[in-house]
Amino acid sequence: MEATEPKTLKDAILYFSKPENCLSYLVARRPEWAKGVVCPICGSATVGFLKNQLRWQCSVRHPKRQFSVKVGTIFEDSPLGLDKWLPCVWLLTNCKNGISSYEIGRDLGVTQKTAWFMLHRIRLAHQGKDGGKLGGSGNGVEIDETFIGQKARNMHASVRARKITGTGGKDKTVVLGMVERGGKVRAMVVGTRKKRELQKHVRENIEVGSAIFSDELKSYDGLQADYQHAVINHAIEYANGNVHTNTMENFWSLLKRGLHGTYVSVEPFHLFRYLDEQAFRYNNRKDMTDADRFDLAVRQIVGKRLTYAELTGNVGETETIN
Repeated sequence: MEATEPKTLKDAILYFSKPENCLSYLVARRPEWAKGVVCPICGSATVGFLKNQLRWQCSVRHPKRQFSVKVGTIFEDSPLGLDKWLPCVWLLTNCKNGISSYEIGRDLGVTQKTAWFMLHRIRLAHQGKDGGKLGGSGNGVEIDETFIGQKARNMHASVRARKITGTGGKDKTVVLGMVERGGKVRAMVVGTRKKRELQKHVRENIEVGSAIFSDELKSYDGLQADYQHAVINHAIEYANGNVHTNTMENFWSLLKRGLHGTYVSVEPFHLFRYLDEQAFRYNNRKDMTDADRFDLAVRQIVGKRLTYAELTGNVGETETIN
């Protein structure tokens, strides 16, 4: 009798403890293998399965004839077994406030450094296609920006004097967010809150003619030429009928709860990965079970790879495997 695919974390740990289950689960979710396993090097469909090694061998003679299910995914070249990888994917995908590398390290029996690398590779899988511009539903799009960085009140006086060199968000990272009411959210790191940069992202991500809602930041002035732009003055009120940015504020609350409560300290260099993680969970929160979200995350592991050198900034940007 075949084992039932997991529905809970407990099920996942038991199910993926068997290498055969890991293999069958991943093979069924690789889009390029929908009609059967093919060689990732030459594309040949004539491959033989080596049962004792749980890998395949291509019938065409060329380097790297033998390949595993990890090839061409975020798991490639990892010495860790899928019995550790897949429960880790489950945890990060379904924990609302994220999960720290220290906790993953203790739970899976790996070092904190290894767990940190694993989590960033999974965040790469959480990066999905944007799927067109926001605003098509007619429900309106909220736009807001926030500052991410250390809180001055939590710093020692000597550290505060060194790191806090101005007021407001001078020493923090600016993040811009857009959320379609009843739909998806998008969040991105931006260089400044200046008009040119913010409006560039708005026009790239929101359909012209859509209803948009923002606060009174002067950088949004001029958008009314292309959009139905309504403004809420937060110095007076937080909502005026349907004019508000409360949905976006709710997303910021979730994001900062994870950044400050779970991850504690996030370098600006890596911040976009944490935005991708939180946006993935937010965008797939409705009408999806933990198993459904995990299934979706696994389907997005193909064609992506992140090396430790790339993660730590020693080489160029993340490569996509063809």
